[in-house]
Amino acid sequence: MNHWRVLVLMAVLSIAVGAFTQSGTKQGAPAPAPQAQQSPQPPPTVASMLERQIAANEKQVVEAAEAMPEDKFNFSPESLNLPGSDYKGVRTFALEVRHIATANYAFWSGLTGEPMPAGIKGPNGPEELKTKAEIIKFLKDSYALGHRAAATVTPANMMDMVAFPFGKAPRLQLASGPVAHANDHYGQMVEYLRMNGIVPPASRGN
Repeated sequence: MNHWRVLVLMAVLSIAVGAFTQSGTKQGAPAPAPQAQQSPQPPPTVASMLERQIAANEKQVVEAAEAMPEDKFNFSPESLNLPGSDYKGVRTFALEVRHIATANYAFWSGLTGEPMPAGIKGPNGPEELKTKAEIIKFLKDSYALGHRAAATVTPANMMDMVAFPFGKAPRLQLASGPVAHANDHYGQMVEYLRMNGIVPPASRGN
């Protein structure tokens, strides 16, 4: 008899649980809404790819410039007098930064039609820029010009020849050339930072 009572009790419980589950599905909390579809990304363009390159280069160069202390901004390895080295006459850290910015202006102004900043009389930019703050502003302003320049390049005009201070070149070359040039000098900035015991921001945490 006890055996049958157990079986009947289990059957009743099963029916009750099933009824509760069905009731919860129909009358309880609504079923989760389908996930919202992500809006499709716009297809890349020549301008957007150039913008991406310029932005990545700007981040590395500007962060490296900001990492060097004010009192080390005029450092060059010539002052270390390393045996067997030949650093005579190399650019200081400040001149490396000014040189990158000056080249940026020379290339990108050809695309936007904006005039070169006053005071540029050579490859290292205006001589009156002395402080860290002045030099970094000069650098950042040159990259702002680069973003405007990238926006002017299209598949239809990217091979058009454009005049700039060093002659003529296709628009695409004028847009991308400063990135390759800055990468070269960024490597030198990294060495100067390392010589002063400073880990470049791009290398931190790696």
